Amino acid sequence: MATAVMTQEATTATAVMMTKTTTSILHSVHRRFIMIAAAVLCLTMTACNTAQSEPGSATGVQMEYEDKLFDKRYVHTIDIQMGDWDSFLETAADEKYSPCDLVIDGETFENIAIRAKGNNSRRLTEKYGLDRYSLKIEFDHYYDGTYYGLDKFSLDSSFQDNSYMKSWLAYDMFAHMDVPAPLVSYVFVTVNGEDWGLFLAIEEPEESFVKRNFGEDHGQLYKPDYKSLNAENADVALRYTDDNYVSYDNIFRKAKFDITDADKQRVVDALKILSTGENLETAVNVDEVLRYFTVQVFVVNLDSYLGKTGHNYFLYEEKGILSMLPWDYNLAFATYSLGMPDPINDATLYVNYPINTPAAGEIMKNRPLYHNLMKNDEYFAQYHAYFDSFISEYFESGYFAEFTNETVEMISPYVQRDATSFCSYEDFQLGAKTIQNFCLLRAESVRGQLDGTIPATIAGQSKDKSNFVDASSIWLPDMGEVEDLKDAS
Repeated sequence: MATAVMTQEATTATAVMMTKTTTSILHSVHRRFIMIAAAVLCLTMTACNTAQSEPGSATGVQMEYEDKLFDKRYVHTIDIQMGDWDSFLETAADEKYSPCDLVIDGETFENIAIRAKGNNSRRLTEKYGLDRYSLKIEFDHYYDGTYYGLDKFSLDSSFQDNSYMKSWLAYDMFAHMDVPAPLVSYVFVTVNGEDWGLFLAIEEPEESFVKRNFGEDHGQLYKPDYKSLNAENADVALRYTDDNYVSYDNIFRKAKFDITDADKQRVVDALKILSTGENLETAVNVDEVLRYFTVQVFVVNLDSYLGKTGHNYFLYEEKGILSMLPWDYNLAFATYSLGMPDPINDATLYVNYPINTPAAGEIMKNRPLYHNLMKNDEYFAQYHAYFDSFISEYFESGYFAEFTNETVEMISPYVQRDATSFCSYEDFQLGAKTIQNFCLLRAESVRGQLDGTIPATIAGQSKDKSNFVDASSIWLPDMGEVEDLKDAS
């Protein structure tokens, strides 16, 4: 009897081991298939892009400011010199420009325009009686000048970002995926020589940005946005409705450069093609948009084109071809609550957020730039191939861990000196560790979704959560929330 039992147990153990081994082999084969597909599709799409001379693929202009203010290897310094800083703060909510002098890394620039910026962040900063506004700096407002070719940049206050790294990391991820993204660097700001705080300098997408990325003979740039969130905002969602230019006011009134009816017509024609789901390469820079969505979906930014609001992106058009460019990540990494399902702070839910259907069906069907591309089998496979390379190169290689550790080491002394911070130094340390853990677990889940061990759709995840990556140790508000403003006020 004992022998029979032992034999049965041995047989069972062997069967389990064989099952695990077989599953492992299948997952390995599946992953190799993805990687092979990635190589084939990348070569195919590169060849197509080269053959078609796709707009946006031209070499941009090397700008001198890239190696000055936006050298990411150290924390820069800016001293804002203004006669009546207190009066500026009292009227900051009006978002009107005021003149000042700037001393950037020891070099003085006179008669520069500065104002507060932001929507919800600006409103809540004022509401809680705080002075730490994000700021917009414009060099060509009062005269035709630049900072080594740069016309405008912003100083981000790290609103609802105790890690100080949400935008820093997001833009680094986009740059890794060769998506045209704003340059960023850390800056310690003083006002008339007195400590103010650690901010993130962000290149504003305007003339300098477009020239740097797309060359002198560039196309048009738009920042689609709604007047009211309660309106339909079909144009912000990039949905074609009709041929009337007025139907796309949320796009055209937000043009960064002067536009003509011919410019408007090219956008409308592109949206019309996009709405059909056919011949998309004649209206969309498919390769760039797929790389954009790879990062956009990874960072779980629900205050975006793939969220309820549908905004927070730039639209670049050149010769009738549309590209989507990244913007605004202070509420990324699952820290945006509007429209999120209950419980809103369920880290496991967002670490495992599905990469194939990153929003509910009613939103996806109204976001044609994502939905119609993903209905194409070739583009869908390329999207997965880009995700595979992104996870492999950015996370599994060890780059992310090294990059974030070096960042924390670099900025920690400046966070300790931050006179206007929304959080304590201890909160920063916790926030930094939280965003690191979130991203590493998110990468693990995406790998599982690519390998097929974790469902990659909302429908699939509603039926099977058995292999979810456990993120119960993460408390999402540790990355920053509105309550922090109350504590800081």
